Amino acid sequence: MYDKKSIELHKKYKGKLEIRSVIDIKDKEILSLLYTPGVGAVSREIHSHPETAYDYTIKGRTVAVVTDGSAVLGLGNIGPLAAMPVMEGKCALFKSFGNIDAVPICLNVHTPDEIINVIKAISPGFGGINLEDIKAPECFIIEKALQDIGIPVMHDDQHGTAIVTLAALINASKVIDKDIKDLKVIISGVGAAGVAIYRLLTNNRIGIQNIIMVDSKGILSKERTDIDGYKKEIALNTNPLNIKGSMKDALEGADVFIGVSAPNILTSDMINSMNEKKIVFAMANPDPEISLENAKKLGITVFATGRSDIPNQINNVLAFPGIFRGLLDNKINKITEDMKINASLKIADMIKTPGRENIIPSVFNKDVVKEVASAFSK
Repeated sequence: MYDKKSIELHKKYKGKLEIRSVIDIKDKEILSLLYTPGVGAVSREIHSHPETAYDYTIKGRTVAVVTDGSAVLGLGNIGPLAAMPVMEGKCALFKSFGNIDAVPICLNVHTPDEIINVIKAISPGFGGINLEDIKAPECFIIEKALQDIGIPVMHDDQHGTAIVTLAALINASKVIDKDIKDLKVIISGVGAAGVAIYRLLTNNRIGIQNIIMVDSKGILSKERTDIDGYKKEIALNTNPLNIKGSMKDALEGADVFIGVSAPNILTSDMINSMNEKKIVFAMANPDPEISLENAKKLGITVFATGRSDIPNQINNVLAFPGIFRGLLDNKINKITEDMKINASLKIADMIKTPGRENIIPSVFNKDVVKEVASAFSK
């Protein structure tokens, strides 16, 4: 439906971004102030007092959106050049929703060390780094290594998605009248988003104990011999009854399905095996794990996707503009788990009376950025 129109739009404008001067260079006086000789005084001031770069340059309002193109939307490893339209779009959202200038940086390097070194090298020119569409487990390594470079670094596919998912789940649990701590939650997909959601839901402040993670080969259990690294760690800290088997086995008696995996993987038998009041967040993009039509037929109590044409859109655009607005305004150089949960609570609190099709605010609600930004402080 949107493919042809989108191609035509992008061809018409040759991309979605432009660079412009905020000062009209109308005469020699202005030229002498914003460039030579006057600009030398500004450089000397920053050299003597590096913190003033936030006052005298775009650093304090600019974010780099960095990718290697290895995990772009639902398209997979399509490379940095093909990732450019998505990165441009992300930058346009930063500007439209958060009034933040963002620059797409598409890297033709793919090892964690190469990406880390590039980001460290460009960091003086930015107030924050938004890692985007970098596959797991590389994204975990990269983000962890960049936490002490003096500016905040966040992998949005992980944390933005997790923040909005938690906000939606807080309100969805109210709709089914069940304490969030008592939910049995199945997470399909053990990539960047799935892992971040798991970590946020199991944080002591949220306290969900019964979580089962499922990858393409089945349930992560302690007996799985084909997993290591972060998957092994997750297997040791989830699935308290050590259930083994497939997605169908995991979903028996579950309250919640959270999908960040693949389209159309949920069957009617799987849904029917869940508890009577059930929550399904089918966030595979662009086609969810189950369609809206089938969700209605099967009587899912609360249904949400990442799509903008279906009620209850769980989209990280609800998070990242406000997150970086708060980080930049408060000159915060590192994001904590408490900040993420605070952001989730702010988003959830915007819905005063949650309902089946009203668990999350619209991405066009102009108060979202302000509310999320208020969750970030030193």
